Amino acid sequence: MSEGLLDSSTEHLLRELAPQVLGVVIRRFHDFANAEDAVQEALIAAASQWPREGLPDNPRAWLIQVALRRMTDHLRSELARRRRETALATEIDYLGAVAEIDGQVEQDDTLILLFMCCHPALSSPSAIALTLRAVGGLTTAEIAKAFLVPEATMAQRISRAKQSIKSSGTPFRLPTDQERTQRLGAVLHVLYLIFNEGYVASVGPQAQRLELSGEAIRLTRALHHLLPNDGEVGGLLALMLLTNARRKARTGANEELIPLDKQDRGLWDQGEIAEGIALITAALAKGSISAYQLQAAIAAVHSETAKAEDTDWPQILALYELLKHMSNNPMVMLNHAIATAMVRGPSEGLRLLTVLDDDGRLTGHHRLDAVRAYLLEMAGNCSGAIAHYQLAAERTTSLAERNYLLTQVARLCERE
Repeated sequence: MSEGLLDSSTEHLLRELAPQVLGVVIRRFHDFANAEDAVQEALIAAASQWPREGLPDNPRAWLIQVALRRMTDHLRSELARRRRETALATEIDYLGAVAEIDGQVEQDDTLILLFMCCHPALSSPSAIALTLRAVGGLTTAEIAKAFLVPEATMAQRISRAKQSIKSSGTPFRLPTDQERTQRLGAVLHVLYLIFNEGYVASVGPQAQRLELSGEAIRLTRALHHLLPNDGEVGGLLALMLLTNARRKARTGANEELIPLDKQDRGLWDQGEIAEGIALITAALAKGSISAYQLQAAIAAVHSETAKAEDTDWPQILALYELLKHMSNNPMVMLNHAIATAMVRGPSEGLRLLTVLDDDGRLTGHHRLDAVRAYLLEMAGNCSGAIAHYQLAAERTTSLAERNYLLTQVARLCERE
């Protein structure tokens, strides 16, 4: 899509509408891969025509009409190539029936698409990757980074997942209660990853991608509306809101990153904080504790602290201890090391990082070097901190993070 032709509001609109349009086309034609191609063509057409001709009265219906025509043309071409006269007559009747925009077009199919992508026929990693691509709009490179795998591996995984969905003949509808239970864990993880990619963009010049974090919150709200008594869903929504509340304080006038302890907490969104705290309080009251709830509780401790120096690090460390036993995520272990350093000193935090050195999932990952640099600086080892800040800057694919890390290098070099 020629994004340079679009203003930011129109680009945001296209991103928001894309999964909804894809849902409609899949529901009509039951062909995931070709439906995605048709929707991409519709988005390209919109990017070309809307700046010249103006925004349509109903942008969603416009995109659906174009995508349906593309699918119709594709199917007719395939039928002609196969020369199946009986099938042709049947399909032409079908195409005539679906080519019109009816009342069903106005429903938002995004949530249905979300559960469809998390079909039990797919492995959890494949389901998550496919949903990030189809619903979240992430590139293959961004998804690969989130999973810590090569881009080529992720491209193959997504392609196989599309084919599996097509072969399964899955109906396009909300799942039954049993199906929902089977898929909910993958759905929540997808939403978590989409939010993270929006809150901290992993590639490119942007520090944040608000359209992604906003879409993740919107979808999680819809899921919470569907399952209001599910503590895990409530915990995830609380985590997103409590984290997203800091977004205006995370960057400066020139889009430079500002770390948590340096942020102007007066810029934090108190409405989102209050909603998030209410949600996590209600979720914890239900009795069962999930990883999302613990992360939300940690975010709540930060949110309730007016000054960084007053942060209740012992409470945060206790929560990370629980979370570490519940999750084998190396990023949790990395944050646990930071909390340990804040309570017990940097040498103890550095000791915990040596365990992560042997974890293949973080080999070459810039965050491990960035945390080590931070703890080395806390310990007074400026030369070691400079070396690891520099290494982290070389390894990150985010321009905003690279600039921040190089700023730390320059700051410490002036001190030397």
